[in-house]
Amino acid sequence: MKTSWLTHLDARVPRYTSYPTAPHFHAGVNGAMVDGWLQTLDPSKPVSLYVHVPFCAKLCWYCGCNAEIVKSDAPVADYLDLLLSEMTRIAALLPHRMKVSHLHFGGGSPNMLSLAAFHRVMDTIEAKFDFLPDAERAIELDPRGLDLDRVKAYAERGIDRASIGVQDLDPEVQKAIHRIQPLATVKQAVDRLRANGIHSINFDLLYGLPLQTVSTIERTVEEVLALEPARIALFGYAHVPWMKKYQKALERYTLPGQTERAALAQAARVALEAHYTPIGIDHFARADDSMALAAQNGTLRRNFQGYTTDQAETLIAFGPSAISETPLGYAQNEPDLAVWSKQVAAGLSSVHRGIVLTDEDRLRRAVIERLMCDLFVDLEAVADRFNVHPVVFLLALDRLEDYAEDGMVEIDGWQIRVPHEARIAVRSIASAFDEWLKTDTTRHAAAV
Repeated sequence: MKTSWLTHLDARVPRYTSYPTAPHFHAGVNGAMVDGWLQTLDPSKPVSLYVHVPFCAKLCWYCGCNAEIVKSDAPVADYLDLLLSEMTRIAALLPHRMKVSHLHFGGGSPNMLSLAAFHRVMDTIEAKFDFLPDAERAIELDPRGLDLDRVKAYAERGIDRASIGVQDLDPEVQKAIHRIQPLATVKQAVDRLRANGIHSINFDLLYGLPLQTVSTIERTVEEVLALEPARIALFGYAHVPWMKKYQKALERYTLPGQTERAALAQAARVALEAHYTPIGIDHFARADDSMALAAQNGTLRRNFQGYTTDQAETLIAFGPSAISETPLGYAQNEPDLAVWSKQVAAGLSSVHRGIVLTDEDRLRRAVIERLMCDLFVDLEAVADRFNVHPVVFLLALDRLEDYAEDGMVEIDGWQIRVPHEARIAVRSIASAFDEWLKTDTTRHAAAV
């Protein structure tokens, strides 16, 4: 990695899991408006469903998720009743019994749901929606609480992809981040999943954690590769103690600086790319995995779960803080669990804020998504699709001049290509097309 690139990689830019990004959502988008959006969905088009489970058994000090630590089943049981009420209310708004192309359980830790609770959620979903024959059913899992009965229940209800939070396998790093999870625990989870027919397994890894070194992260990657997951996501740890105060616990250690973070990311990437196809900025997939195939044929997408093969233009999200996407705009549910609970118990929409998409937003979203997914975009072709002239992108091209001079982007007329070795900087490059960023006061994490 060239030294001159580090300045660009230190840029504080969004992850672009949406455009406009969440900091620009506002209270002008309310429940009544979003209910109207749902009522006007095209019944002939499938939807995706996201189910948020905002609970964990233990607090990991690196975590940036919307989750609460619980020591008993009671809060989860209370939540379940409200979650099912929200599902029932929203399903009743839809113009038809919608078809589902993708179901994703996220958290928190979805395996905090008891077996009975999980079955109730699936019963409700299957009573209100129809799954397409090739629909993917995915779940995020904490391997520390993954018993055999749960795995059997997931397989029984059609779960066919599991995402396991590994983060790092070095014992000292695990102690520092308050997540003790030996390799044997991860392997046991993988073995149980595969023995019950769930073969599409994803791992999440983090770089930028305290006590990580190039040698320790290379060893983690080596141990992970031996388990042969279908996909691996390599994320940079986002230190945002102004948002998650418990992250201050990590400040007792010396967190890697920008140069060290870049070295950790590069070491992990080189080790992963020796065996897997690189996808976008932070994913790696086996050559036969659906994500690698989507990247190859140009159908890779990006949404609030990150990179996805799902082609649905509507994502309906259930639970506190969860974000829905429709053709008309984005909507985020109330993030505070107590407030969300009161709203749902009263039979009200839990929408907290959102944003209405304009034609300009859709145009720029198309450019940013293709850059994030393909590392290439033909601005003239995108402009033609939206019936505008590509001169609307001239200012963005001016912003990319420094990147071009450093060899991080190639500009040929209206075509933009990011070289393979610079894919790590795609967030920063995509931000050149972000017209909302100049009004963004959010303290984003560094691009790497």
